[in-house]
Amino acid sequence: MGANWVEGVGGSEMNPIWEMVNKIKLKTFFSDYDNVSANTYKQVGGLYAESVAQHQLDSLDDVVEFSENLSTLLTAKKQEDISVLTAQRLKNRVPSTPLEMAIDYYNYDYEFAEPPRVTSLQNTAPLPTFANFGEDLYFVGDSRGYESVVHYVAKQFLTTNKAGQITDPRLLLNKAVVQITHSPSGVIVKTEDGSVYRAEYVMLSPSIGVLQSTLIDFKPDLPPWKILAMYQFDMAVYTKIFLKFPYKFWPTGNGTEFFLYAHEKRGYYTIWQQLEREYPGANVLLVTVTDDESKRIEQQPDSDTKAEVMGVLRAMFGKNIPEATDILVPRWWSNRFYKGTFSNWPIGVSRFEFDQIRAPVGRVYFTGEHTSQHYNGYVHGAYLAGIDSANILIPCIKKGACTYHVQPKGT
Repeated sequence: MGANWVEGVGGSEMNPIWEMVNKIKLKTFFSDYDNVSANTYKQVGGLYAESVAQHQLDSLDDVVEFSENLSTLLTAKKQEDISVLTAQRLKNRVPSTPLEMAIDYYNYDYEFAEPPRVTSLQNTAPLPTFANFGEDLYFVGDSRGYESVVHYVAKQFLTTNKAGQITDPRLLLNKAVVQITHSPSGVIVKTEDGSVYRAEYVMLSPSIGVLQSTLIDFKPDLPPWKILAMYQFDMAVYTKIFLKFPYKFWPTGNGTEFFLYAHEKRGYYTIWQQLEREYPGANVLLVTVTDDESKRIEQQPDSDTKAEVMGVLRAMFGKNIPEATDILVPRWWSNRFYKGTFSNWPIGVSRFEFDQIRAPVGRVYFTGEHTSQHYNGYVHGAYLAGIDSANILIPCIKKGACTYHVQPKGT
């Protein structure tokens, strides 16, 4: 499963994805996280007292406010970046108990797919998506799928038939690019099926994970500065596991959509969502795992994952709950065409390295969510990065103005 949410709604600026979602009338559902404190489960022994869980959430809010203020101060003084975990240490609020770790995971890993120890403070606090577009999130639960947004954009410049299907011969699908030969005179692209394509310029949009892999062979090799910059950025792994049951055994109704499981092992099937509003009568639960847990789960049989998940659910809801009748476990990290789900801005990557990541190499240009300075990791980041990259390339094609500015390090 790919993207499910439009993140960043209700703010001073309009999220372009939200605008498109409304234009094509996709069915969406507001995600209500307000009652998480009333729905946080112990590793054994049922629910935490709401006041206890709420105290941890309030404590986390203090840390977030401190971190955002510190980030602003460090940026203004042009100080070196630090990790989110370093800010927690400075505030003397490093999570250690199962409840503290669950709340911490909910606030950070659930958003960035990586833990605070690797995540950049200055580039994520405050997070531009929510600061600019708003703090609301909407789950896309339309039978047409979130991909309808892609088709909406594509139909604005690709030929379609009367049924609205894209028939433009310029769009070639199921072509795996395995080699790119570039020179001052042009670019030659070879695909896995032996096809060869020639162009004056090429715009690449694979994930940063794919660029870090050996899937695409560049001839000549990309320059060392480009490789070093690309390899510093993180391709995170965010796994949404869906489970179907013969009937519901979990709470439903207002204030029950999301619930947490606090385990001594941080990130062990922590974030749960019941999808009764989105898919009434489907009896579906969604549990999210990330990072090392995602990679571990991808490498084991679904039957093992199902057994682990059922163990967690029985710890929360009792031994007499029914067995899941079906399970869907995406494997983005193992897929050579993705190598993860989205990028995360790690500690140590400055604006200088970021500019190098999205900088062209001769006639080869780069785009994708990882090239969005403010919105990497998001659907709107991918969309806006595409526009930015096009605006860099178009003057080059039309006027020969092939310039790209890399901000000097430390400025």
